Amino acid sequence: HPVSELRVVLLGNSWSGRSSVGNFILGEPVFNTDEEPNNCLRIGGQLKEGKIFLINTPDLLNPNISEDKLREHVELCVRLSVPGPHVFLLVLQPEDFTEEHRLRLCRVLERFSDQSFDHSMVLMSKPKQKSPASRDFNIHQAPLQEMISICGFRSLKQEDLELRELLKNFKQIVEKNHGNHVMCHQLTIKHKEESV
Repeated sequence: HPVSELRVVLLGNSWSGRSSVGNFILGEPVFNTDEEPNNCLRIGGQLKEGKIFLINTPDLLNPNISEDKLREHVELCVRLSVPGPHVFLLVLQPEDFTEEHRLRLCRVLERFSDQSFDHSMVLMSKPKQKSPASRDFNIHQAPLQEMISICGFRSLKQEDLELRELLKNFKQIVEKNHGNHVMCHQLTIKHKEESV
């Protein structure tokens, strides 16, 4: 199921983490890693395999974000990824990823669609400078492992990551879902309202 235009939504618990991954995929510094915007950003690029669009989100895991604001962000993200995202790339900082983050991330993914988990993969960002022992311990922490298992055990580490390997994972997700993108709740609700 070749896809001429791949749409990837970046989610996670650090704007600079998500942005540096976005820049890595597109091969140029298109996202400002220091300055978090108030809204979702969509930036496209050309890869050998075809077009790719990255939709980078503000911090949707922030505990202080209101339900209304969250809904607004998800709706905008859905509009920017019309007719629907193929992949949710969850860029997670292992040592900062708590059970609360996991629950929030699941809730955000469910807001898009109950199919989101079939289209998701975890990318563990580089650990902050710590001793190797504590680093290994952090990678085995329960919330992160739980999240990886919910995403069908699809995960990669950002350290030593090759673009080819990441794109191969995207392709596998698309193939596993028969080339289909996520049908987002917000869109189906909108279409129903419009057709009434």
